[in-house]
Amino acid sequence: MSVNLNTINSDITAIGKRVIVSNMHFGEQKTKSGLILRDDNGTTRGIYPRWGQVYSKGPDNTDPYEVGDWILVEHGRWTRGFDIENEKGKFDIRMVDDDAILAWSDEKPKEVTIGAEYSDGPADIDPSSFINP
Repeated sequence: MSVNLNTINSDITAIGKRVIVSNMHFGEQKTKSGLILRDDNGTTRGIYPRWGQVYSKGPDNTDPYEVGDWILVEHGRWTRGFDIENEKGKFDIRMVDDDAILAWSDEKPKEVTIGAEYSDGPADIDPSSFINP
């Protein structure tokens, strides 16, 4: 008999060099002017790296980011999400391998769109600005 776990009522910790992230956005987006952009995951336009917030970092991971920082993860290099609920709240989390992390920031990225090659104009973001000294 199989059991379908929708929510784990406990805390979870990353092992090895792995990283567990939360706050990875996959749904609709709303622009400053109020336009609603539909979910593009699964389409050519939706193939781009995504930001996630570090929820847990494995004990063997010596990278400079910490729990609470934001990491940019290569497209498709995350597991399917599942919910956990604990004293901190309810989170949708995903596991990421450390070698799939492209950049990190100690602040939440603001209105960063990666995948400008599929837009109508050139990218106006300097990727080196995502790297902390």
